[in-house]
Parts: sequence; structure tokens; C-alpha cells
Amino acid sequence: MLDKTQKKREIKLEKEINLLKDFPPPTYIEWKESAEKNLKGIPFEKKLVTKTYEEIELQPIYTQKDIKNITFVNEMPGYNYYVRGTEPEGYLNKSWEICQEIPYSFAEEFNKALKYDLERGQTSISLLLDKATQLGIDADNTKVEEVGHQGISMSNLEDFSRALLDIDLRNYPIHINAGFSSIQILMVLAAFLKKQNIDFDKIEGSIDADPIGFMLVDGSLPVSLKFVYDKIALVLKWARYNMPKLRTIGISGLPFHNSGASAVQELAYVLATSVEYINQMLDRDLNIDDIAQSIRLTFGIGPFYFMEVAKLRAVRILWAKIIETYKGNKESQKAKIHARTSFLNQTKYDPYVNILRTTTEAFSAVAGGVDSLHTNSFDECFEQPGEFSRRIARNTQIILNEETRLGKIIDPGAGSYYVEKLTDEVAKKAWDLFRKIEKKGGVFKALKQGYLQEQVEKVDERRRKDIAKRKAVIIGTNMYSNLKEKKLDLKQLDYREIQKRRRQYLKEYKGSGIHKKHIEELNNLCLDSENIIDIGIETVLKGATIGEITRAITKVSGDSVFIKTLKTHRVSEGFEEIRDSVEAYKEKKGCRPKLFLANMGSLPQYGARADFSKGFFEIGGFDVIYPKGFNTSEAVVNAALKSEAEVVVICSTDETYPELVPPITKAIKDKKSDIIVVLAGNPKDQIEEYRKSGVDEFIYLGADVHLILLSILRKIGVIK
Repeated sequence: MLDKTQKKREIKLEKEINLLKDFPPPTYIEWKESAEKNLKGIPFEKKLVTKTYEEIELQPIYTQKDIKNITFVNEMPGYNYYVRGTEPEGYLNKSWEICQEIPYSFAEEFNKALKYDLERGQTSISLLLDKATQLGIDADNTKVEEVGHQGISMSNLEDFSRALLDIDLRNYPIHINAGFSSIQILMVLAAFLKKQNIDFDKIEGSIDADPIGFMLVDGSLPVSLKFVYDKIALVLKWARYNMPKLRTIGISGLPFHNSGASAVQELAYVLATSVEYINQMLDRDLNIDDIAQSIRLTFGIGPFYFMEVAKLRAVRILWAKIIETYKGNKESQKAKIHARTSFLNQTKYDPYVNILRTTTEAFSAVAGGVDSLHTNSFDECFEQPGEFSRRIARNTQIILNEETRLGKIIDPGAGSYYVEKLTDEVAKKAWDLFRKIEKKGGVFKALKQGYLQEQVEKVDERRRKDIAKRKAVIIGTNMYSNLKEKKLDLKQLDYREIQKRRRQYLKEYKGSGIHKKHIEELNNLCLDSENIIDIGIETVLKGATIGEITRAITKVSGDSVFIKTLKTHRVSEGFEEIRDSVEAYKEKKGCRPKLFLANMGSLPQYGARADFSKGFFEIGGFDVIYPKGFNTSEAVVNAALKSEAEVVVICSTDETYPELVPPITKAIKDKKSDIIVVLAGNPKDQIEEYRKSGVDEFIYLGADVHLILLSILRKIGVIK
């Protein structure tokens, strides 16, 4: 038998529930009023609105109203401005290329690693060339540091053939970083294909010539820009006729990205460089469709997941808009995008965290719709990657594709109020900056004036300050340092030995019957500008080296060009230099510098600040002594002196500091004047008084951690 209460409950449960009627959703205004009430006087904009390095204000919540006037919201994949991808089926028909770099010095080593990686999931070939090869100089005629650094030392067809031994280029797209000009490398590639009896039109990929990108890193071109553009136009024209699937102009945002530029800056500068190259090619009687379909864009992918997704979506919108303005066709309006996970935020200490960074960046690259992707090896920033680190980096992409099934979703950001709005804002800001660069006369003039470099430096300085103050966190470097980590055994390359081996090889090669002097053909490279590539292919087949070809074609090349470089770096370097100094000190002295926490009172009084102080100083490599709380000044002073610590940090509450700090500081300084006394906290109205009593430093949330650690380590003699 059911009692009356149970019957009433049964009746209520049977009643139909109308969620919309019974639980009406709050309006945005109601939500904001409730949020402001909970903030208790703190301005809404200050607490809940985040301003990015792109000068975009991120709201805490987005609604349908935010995307009401965005024109691309209802676009379909593969149509119009391609925000959702250049193909209607996304990755369903063709996945992105797993395009891993293998920065090995010798062709044989590269070949062995490449074959191994292709058998295990890599789907395209990325052929990195060292600086000497990019400059068109043989290894026996250049500086030591230019041979075999971050790429293959390559001087002739024989080197190229060893690098690609037993690899059929009809099965894999190939991408070659040619530096500022691709003409010599194109000759070598074509000679290789001819020797292998492979039809030119079967080859897919790119030979990236990017003179502005080269100058941003190197600071100069050895020839005039006019000469370079003439050769780029010649290569483009030849390739469109002979190798139509090979792109010959690369425009890289990596020099900007890895110098600390914002996403908007990187995008705007790449677009401005694109327009510069397009205009130069149009001036040389090439048509817009041939030009656009010969360009490959490269972007760095940073840690801000949604910003990077928005950036890649915005790239396609703005590229299509630019090519449409030039009256290019629909195929030309599809941007070809390569991406590389960030070098900027890689760390030397706690390096396995780099795997996590690379994974999130790769995820955003794929969600943003790249055509090809390189994922960093976790040891990339401090040594040549080995088989294990290459495997982890490669498998990151394979897992994203085959296990997370990310390739089965077309434009994952579609329909998200936040992502759609952010894409729109990034595109608009990048377009405004692009127009500003054009008003200055274009990207080259803006770089010659130093304008773009100054703008990047301003953003980078903001980023550095945020990292120094830990407003931006680098796990394992400026937060949660692991002092027990075992350092990896580094394999340092001997570049003198690399050049010695290469010189010996070239000496034997040039002295053998394989290498023949074809002076007449080499001279014709300079005289016959129309057939220069075909003549060059024949000279390569007959044994000419890249250096000989370069000397032949640059006899009349104009004056060198110089600009101010961008400073490629990693944001963790400042903290790593501190740790390096401490590790060197430990090796010399047998121990790390010591720090004693002068914890006063009960755990609730000192606990939070003691934990904060421990984390603060472990970043600098200190051994932190963490005792229980003391009840008297005499006891804490005796314990601090007995510990033989170079630094003492007083930890308690603001309320107890006035009676604790002066006697503790005075007693310590009287007995050992060179001890550094630090106060955990920021009692602004008492700072001068505490300094007079002997306090040397104050640590608190928002303090410049890097500056304070540097100052203290210098005072105690760890850093000179």
C-alpha cells in the first residue's frame, strides 16, 4: 500500500517536464549581472576579459549574437573563402601529409633515417639543406659553421642520389628548403629524375625559394633582389610547364613566429610577402594563376590552441580575398599551408614536456586544416634527433589521425561561437596590419626601415615580461622545476670534422674521372638565360657541382642586400641560463646554493607562502630547506645560521611581520652580514621600513622571478 506522500510524489514524477518552460535560460545580461555581483567590486573587464598579444579581447562567454554579422558563418567546406577547408570532404579523401624534417648532415645518414621513417608512417619527404648548399657554395669553399648544420651538406648529383637512394619519388611528395633561390636545386632534382627515368610531371611537392625569409634569418643576400626574382620567375615558368605539381615559391612565417611575433603579425607579414612576390612575378609576365598555384605558405604553431586554429582558418579567407583581387581563379584561391610546431616554446630542462607541447600544437594545426605538418622532436632544441625522438614526433600525428580520428571531422571549429568570432577578429586585424604594411611601400621597404622588426620586438618584450613574472607559464622552467631530473646524454656534433669529411670527399670527387670540367656549358648558364635550366640539368648530369653552377650563373648578379635580422630564440632561454650557471656551480662546489625557509607560527600562517617560496627558488636551482614552523625569533635565527644557507626567506602573515621581521633580520645580519634575507609577501606600506631593517628582496605573485633570481645568484657569487 502506498501512503499519501508517496502517491503525491508518483503524481509529480508522472507529470510532463518542459525544460524550456520550467528552466528558462538566463539572458547574457542576467548572467553578467550575477558575475559582477560575485566579483564583489572588481571590474568585469579587468577580471574576466583577457587581452591577447594580438590585441584581441577574449570574452568569458560567447553567444549567437557574436556571430550574427560574420559573413562566412554559413559557408560550406570547399567553397568561397575556404574558412572550413579547401576541399568539400576535408581530410576524408586525403589526409594531411606527415612531413617530418630529418636535420642530418650527411646524405647517407639522412637516407637511412628517411627510409626507416617512411616505413613507419611518414607520408612525405622534407629535405633540409645546410646553409652552404642554400648559398650555392660547395663544402670545401665555405665556413665551418655553414657545413652540415641543420641540414644535408650537398654539392652534386651524387650527394642527392645517396640521400634518396631506393626511394621512389613518384610515391611521396618531396619538399626542399632551397633558401633564397631554388634554381640550382631544381637542376639537381631534374637531373636525378632524368637519370632515374621518372617523368617530371609525376613529381609532387615543393622547392621553397624565399629570399625575404632567408634575409630575416641571415641578414643579407649575396646577390641583388632583382637577380633573385629573375631566377624565381625562370624557375616558376619552367616548373609550371615541366613539373606542374611542384611549387617553387615558399613563404615562411617561421622567422616571425620564432622571434615572438603574435599570430596576427605572422599572418599579416606572410600575406604582405605573398603580395610582394606576386607583384614581382606579374612584372615578369607570369599570370596570377601560375603564380598563386606555385606558392606554399608555412606557419609556426604556438601553444594558444584556439588562436592557432583561428589563424589557420583566417589564412585561407585572406589568401582567397587577395587572389580574387588579382582575378585569380577558384583553384588559385586555395591556400597551400604547411605548418611546424613551435620552436619558440621548446625547453632544454624537463624536455619530455616538449612532447605535450607539440601534441597540443599539432592538434590545433590539424583542427585548423593544414595540408602538411612537421611535429618537433622533444630534443630538437639541444641536439640532433635520434630514432626514439623522431618516432615520438611522427607518432603524434599518426595517433591524431588514426586513433583520435581527427581527420574524420570536417572543420572541428565550425559552429563554435568562440572559434568563429575569433577567426573573424584575427582575419580583420591581420588585414588591417597588412594594409598598413602596403601603405609603407610593401614588406621589403617596411623591413628595410626596421618597422616590422620593431613591431615584433614589442610583442616579444611583452611575452618575455609575462614569462619572467610567471603570468605566462612554462612548465618545468618558470614553474614546477624538477631538480631531480636526470639530464640526457647529449651528442654534440663536431662541425669541423663534418667539413673535413666533406672536403676530403670533394677533393676525391673533383680529382676523379666522374667529375669533368664543362667550361663551355657552365659559361652558357650565364649567357643563355632562356634555356639556363635545361643547360644546367645537363651540366649536373656531367658532374658539375652546385658551387660551380652558382659561380657560373652569378657572374652578373648585382649588389648584395642587407636588412636587420629577427632574433630567433626560445622563451625559456633566460631561465635556462640561470639553471646552467647553478649546475656549473654544483659541479665545482659539490652542492647547489642553499635556501632556508624561516617559517614562523602555525602551518596556516606560513604554509602558503612557504610553498610559494619553495617553488619560486627551485626554478633557480636552489636546494630548499623546509622546516616546521618556529615560535621564537631566536630559534629560527639559530636554525637558519646552522643550515649554512646563503639565502633566508621569512614566511608568515602580513599581520605578524611587523613584530617578526626586524628582530629576525637584524639577528641574522649581525652574525653573518652576507646572508640574503628575503620576505615572502608584498606589504607595500611597510616595504621601506623592512628594507631599512635589512630585508634584501620581496617575492610575491607578479614579481619578476627572473630578475630576482639573477640578482640573488649574483650577490652570492653563483653567477659572475
